[in-house]
Amino acid sequence: MQYIIDHIPENTRCNRRPGTKMVPSSITIHNTGNPTSKARDERGWLTNPTNTRTASWHIVIDEEEAVEAIPLNEIAWHAGNYEGNRTSIGIEVCESGDQEKVWQNVVYLTAKLLFERGWGVEQVKTHQNWSGKYCPRLILPKWDKFLQDVEAELKNLSSDNQSNHASSNSQASSWAISAQKWVMENRISDGTNPKTPATREQIWVMLYNLMGGKEND
Repeated sequence: MQYIIDHIPENTRCNRRPGTKMVPSSITIHNTGNPTSKARDERGWLTNPTNTRTASWHIVIDEEEAVEAIPLNEIAWHAGNYEGNRTSIGIEVCESGDQEKVWQNVVYLTAKLLFERGWGVEQVKTHQNWSGKYCPRLILPKWDKFLQDVEAELKNLSSDNQSNHASSNSQASSWAISAQKWVMENRISDGTNPKTPATREQIWVMLYNLMGGKEND
């Protein structure tokens, strides 16, 4: 899935991008309500001169790509509610195309946004939560399943991050390889975990070995 940033201008008519900064604390899921439009169509509608609505969103997603139309640190008019508009990232989910693929994409995108912010699934809302509107209409009947899938993907992202971190910690940086080899050959250190902090005990042992001790015997 491609993620495309294509922000609408701040002077877009009907005040669709007021430019007001916000500190988001949740994500709100919507359906577009249009069974034929794709993400690029929805983005185009925001700047279409025949559009007279003061309504907007941050990201729209379909089976192939996600398009960010308003920066995620600015408000958008999507929740039908003062608090929701000013605290939540609005994601519009397209109703066209392969809905299984669309589901997978929005699950991944939602989990990624949560992971990047250190949030949990309790910070995922529906449009209905804010204003009572029956939206996202295709996802609401399966909302519990949606949250379960997001949570599973969030765990996968966390696990992958930990694995990558562990892998990077197990290898010395290129500029330190010769020194790592030297401390191992001279039995000052076993050379493991080159990027993790050393305890005082480990420093004592390395100094002891450097001065001729035999701690590694």
